[in-house]
Amino acid sequence: MIIAEVVGTVVATQKPDHIQGLPLRIVRKLTVEAETTNSYVIAVDVVGASPGEIVLVASGSSARQTRQTDSRPIDAVIMAIVDTWQVQDVVKYEKTGHTITS
Repeated sequence: MIIAEVVGTVVATQKPDHIQGLPLRIVRKLTVEAETTNSYVIAVDVVGASPGEIVLVASGSSARQTRQTDSRPIDAVIMAIVDTWQVQDVVKYEKTGHTITS
């Protein structure tokens, strides 16, 4: 599982029927210290995340463990929207203020 920021959306009108209706988001991986990386993933969004939100992303076979992605060819899924993120008693992110501190 990784922590990431939603940075965009992918629209694909031509895709297999069994993945129609599943929204796709572009997420940028973050370090544990809340620093951005140059690593991006396209993930199915099953929780309704918006651009700018910090999310948890599961990948591999774990990505197919939700009701919406069960038995579908999904490699990454946004499975949670982060409310607070803390490392060694230091708050790195709070959704209420939409701020990342390093």
